[in-house]
Amino acid sequence: MPGTGLGAPGLVQSSSAVRLSQSGRTGAVAAHLVLAGTLTSLFGISWDIQWHIDVGPDTFFTLSHLLLYSGSAVAGVTSLVMVLIATAAQRAGRPTDRLAGGTPVRVFGGIFRAPLGYLIAGTGAALFLLFGLLDLWWHSLYGFDAVLDSPPHIGLFVAISITMVGSVIVFAAVRDTRWGRAGLILSIPVLITFTPITTNAFSALPLPVDPQLVGNILFSTLLLIMGTFTLGRPGTALAIAAALGVMQAALWWFSPWAARVYAEASGLPLRDNLADEPPDLPAQIPMFMLLAALVITALLWLSRRQGWSGRIAPQIMGAGGGAAVGLSLPVQSALLDGSSPDPADLLTMTITGLVTGVLAGYLAARLAVLLRENSTAPLTKGR
Repeated sequence: MPGTGLGAPGLVQSSSAVRLSQSGRTGAVAAHLVLAGTLTSLFGISWDIQWHIDVGPDTFFTLSHLLLYSGSAVAGVTSLVMVLIATAAQRAGRPTDRLAGGTPVRVFGGIFRAPLGYLIAGTGAALFLLFGLLDLWWHSLYGFDAVLDSPPHIGLFVAISITMVGSVIVFAAVRDTRWGRAGLILSIPVLITFTPITTNAFSALPLPVDPQLVGNILFSTLLLIMGTFTLGRPGTALAIAAALGVMQAALWWFSPWAARVYAEASGLPLRDNLADEPPDLPAQIPMFMLLAALVITALLWLSRRQGWSGRIAPQIMGAGGGAAVGLSLPVQSALLDGSSPDPADLLTMTITGLVTGVLAGYLAARLAVLLRENSTAPLTKGR
């Protein structure tokens, strides 16, 4: 109001938010901050798992937990800021579709306007905070925490996965830009890398095949094919698999190093019975994804050359990729154990991969359609 100064801060903030909504850099900065947050959480959880193995139980307040929670905080705060910017732009009558992050949706009856990717990423971060408080309460009741699949941990892992899904949606929405394509190729491996942790919740089910291995096959194959169809470019699966390999190598070095250095700094000894074993989380990530990506890429090329129906091509690609992943898992386990793969395991996992891959291909094709429909490509092209 003139002469009183009332409302001036709000007007300034709203004006700043509107300017940010029209800036071509806002979407790129926010998208990469969310990706950085998910990567930080990934390295934090890998470190924490290795700490449990090399040192033992821990309390809530550890450096690995700080890294894990700070990653979620970065992704959550960034998502909240983008929702507020989109809301301010809408109220000012400016187009909100220009923001990266996907089609804006109405939240709470239109009070807020949220780009879909940031809405999902922010929801995951908010759930992570709630489950984090539950984990703190759990520690206060039971003290040291020595298991990965406690109820608060499972909730935390699901929440992080939701944030990672949001990151994929954010980059897929601007796949026509160079940074959007690069971000998608990086955000998908982050989600693949986290798969063994999330599917660990089902490891106790009495199934003929380890549910965690089935989850590995399903999600890794699904995400490779989904990324390929979303970008629509040859070699996408190979690029995703290569990025996954780099992440796996980085975690392979970082996790035991961080656990050892932090233990020394804290004055805590390592376990006496430690064997010369590979780091836990990186060892669970499929190591031969380049082979699966090569199979998927070859089948995609063959489907286009032979004119296969779009109704069956994804399932064929999934069957081939899933079989490759399934076959590779017993080989990977044998290599890490210093033994020879059991022929029966090879056959069982190949068949499991073949069947699971068909489902993965079916789902991947439909998820890719949803990601492409959520695109803001016409308005971001050329940025």
